[in-house]
Amino acid sequence: MPAPTELNEDIVRGLPDNGPVVMINYLRFHERSADGDGTGWDAYVRYSANTVPMIRALGGSILWSGNPEGVAFGPPSTELWDYMILVRYPSRAAFLEMVTSADYARGNVHRENGVKDHLIVASTETFSRFPAA
Repeated sequence: MPAPTELNEDIVRGLPDNGPVVMINYLRFHERSADGDGTGWDAYVRYSANTVPMIRALGGSILWSGNPEGVAFGPPSTELWDYMILVRYPSRAAFLEMVTSADYARGNVHRENGVKDHLIVASTETFSRFPAA
């Protein structure tokens, strides 16, 4: 299955946008990058080098990232995500501004080369240690 390339922009725009949003990213990587330049992880690192400064410029931040190890509660699964990352944006509009920009598109080719499957869930904060934006 190819990495998803379509943004569900109408869904994101249809959600209330009255404060910070955390985008929960679930990723599976190709063993080899589609462009032949290293592993899928290597391509994702190149994507991140382009994207993290854009996140910061919009007032966002990486809250957490890590490697899933196993299902601790719930039905066991043999297929886990390779990587998870929580990214906080000051608003859904900020997220959309970034992912629809030409600068993002130029770096996104690395994500597309390295990622086999990618799910992003938009979540409303009900608690955060961060002050309201």
